[in-house]
Amino acid sequence: MRGADLMVQALVQEGVQEIFGYPGGAIMPFYDALYGAPLRHILCRHEQGAALAACGYARASGRVGVCVATSGPGATNIVTALADALLDSVPLVALVGQVARPLIGTDAFQEIDVLGMTLPLVKHSYLVSSPDELGEVLAEAFELARGGRPGPVLVDIPKDIQLGRVPAGYRPRPWHAARPANEHAIRQARALMAEAARPLLYIGGGVVLAEAVNALREFVDVTQMPAVCTLKGIGVLPHHHLLNLGMLGMHGTQAANRAVQQCDLLIAVGARFDDRATGQLDTFAPLARVIHLDIDLAEIGKLRKAEVALTDDFNHVLPGLSMPLQVDPWRAQCLADKAGYAFRYDAPGPAIYAPAFLQALSQSMPDDAIVCCDVGQHQMWVAQHMGFNLPRQHLSSGGLGTMGFGLPAAIGAQIAFPERTVINVSGDGSFMMNVQELATIGRYQLPVKIVLLDNAMLGMVKQWQELFFDARYSETDLSDNPDFTQVAAAFGIPARSIHTQAEQAEALQCLLAEPGPMLLHIKIDRRTNVWPLVPPGKSNLDMMEGALSCEVV
Repeated sequence: MRGADLMVQALVQEGVQEIFGYPGGAIMPFYDALYGAPLRHILCRHEQGAALAACGYARASGRVGVCVATSGPGATNIVTALADALLDSVPLVALVGQVARPLIGTDAFQEIDVLGMTLPLVKHSYLVSSPDELGEVLAEAFELARGGRPGPVLVDIPKDIQLGRVPAGYRPRPWHAARPANEHAIRQARALMAEAARPLLYIGGGVVLAEAVNALREFVDVTQMPAVCTLKGIGVLPHHHLLNLGMLGMHGTQAANRAVQQCDLLIAVGARFDDRATGQLDTFAPLARVIHLDIDLAEIGKLRKAEVALTDDFNHVLPGLSMPLQVDPWRAQCLADKAGYAFRYDAPGPAIYAPAFLQALSQSMPDDAIVCCDVGQHQMWVAQHMGFNLPRQHLSSGGLGTMGFGLPAAIGAQIAFPERTVINVSGDGSFMMNVQELATIGRYQLPVKIVLLDNAMLGMVKQWQELFFDARYSETDLSDNPDFTQVAAAFGIPARSIHTQAEQAEALQCLLAEPGPMLLHIKIDRRTNVWPLVPPGKSNLDMMEGALSCEVV
């Protein structure tokens, strides 16, 4: 058996059905073995697009995403996606071709030290050094990618090992049963909960990764405790759940941030106290004692001391913590803030107000639609104004903030769930960063719906220049954007453009009724900003608010 044949066998036995990649010299033996194999390969138009599509596939499905690239520039092009997967704990295996072993270290054509280059960006990297270890390395890579706190694993495979003979037979690693919960820590946590007058739940994306959404929802129902969430925790509690106060942090809701600052007990579940959520760390939840649940021991005490830490399976821990709490006054106060600081959508003017449009989109799309956004103002508007009731329904590049993420991620999500509606909400800056993947959508006729909010600016950077750099708009003007409807048409994708609120309802209906892919280009006012905003380095109570603006564009 050739090494390349074993690679294919490994993917099949790991249950992989779809992979994303781009062929090239050092990975050609694998592509030869792939010919006729029972795997579906999605040919993207750039290695970064392929790797981000694999990320989107993994985020939407919970399965390991697999991307493939050749050596040299193929390998360097997937680096951003590896970092994206690391910071958001996405299970990803990257198979990369390498020059033949005798050429390693000689500056051979398309040779790059991808092992060294990616060490800080992955959960683990391998350079396969002998044919005998190929099977073991691949099995360990899948085990590491999906086990514990998920993450990306890179396997660098020299071309001569792909072509040469290797031991036949592949043995996937078995799943490890979760250990029992720490009963002593659970008793300590319950004691803190019983003493608290103002407890608050702080939900992170780790709840989704742990497949513990049902356990957490039951915990909320029993305790009747108010809850806030991170960007990646959106959808864990249904949007309309009474006790869901929304996202906290820099662009969080007033109700969420006010609750965090006033609570006397914060129960963090699968959240890592990152700076976008906490603002100035030493002012974050200043009155609260902390119970921290996280499977990754490295997160405990990293940024905030925890009075009680639990690193066991949430599905075992949360039922042990569940008990009714007598916190009626606190709950009433949180709900009053939620009602009193609710978002408004009555921006004056006939132009399209992006938050109102996204709210309308949210109310019109199917209940299980998947929304993949890019990075910038539109990303925060999606988080604030679209309602998500399911986990893995809102895909967003949280930790790395990767512009160009949305379109390939939508491709991956659509491949994972061909029967569901997948929507890519993008901005004009982000969209141009992986615009070539329109060809992938066209090739496979993926029915991805693209909502492109175009303010002819790098909007979020412009907003910060306006607020914190004396309105010195340095290199944020994108008024020379192409005609996006013609760009889409060139790839065989129908498109239309709208400018006014009067066109909005019919355009939305048309977009969602389109059986295939479609791009809806929406011209918005470049002066519209994202509110509220916590200035960098400030407390979450220092939220700035601005006027609703929506003039003719």
